[in-house]
Amino acid sequence: MSSMEHATDRGEKKALRKEHPSGWLYLTQHDAIPILVDALLDLPPNREFNKTELAEHAGVTRQTVGNYTDLLLEVELIEEVPNTSPRRYRVADSTVVRELFELNSALNHVGGK
Repeated sequence: MSSMEHATDRGEKKALRKEHPSGWLYLTQHDAIPILVDALLDLPPNREFNKTELAEHAGVTRQTVGNYTDLLLEVELIEEVPNTSPRRYRVADSTVVRELFELNSALNHVGGK
């Protein structure tokens, strides 16, 4: 039996989820990530950007983008564009991104957007 099954109350279960987060919780536990992901979903394919451009597109500060760039790279939402200075990025060609676009599309369809 997992420790989650042994947890007796909501507080204990919530604490266990935070200690051992799913991929979804790991990503979304950061306040600015949903806004940044939404902005990434809104970019044209293969569009390159720097941190300032992503910040402007998302409506957040450059510092916010800087705080989460490593996480976005780690979970393969963005990738570095090789040989660029200053450093440029683009939406990654990854399974995570493809699945995220599918989820977003399904949610938009259900929501009637």
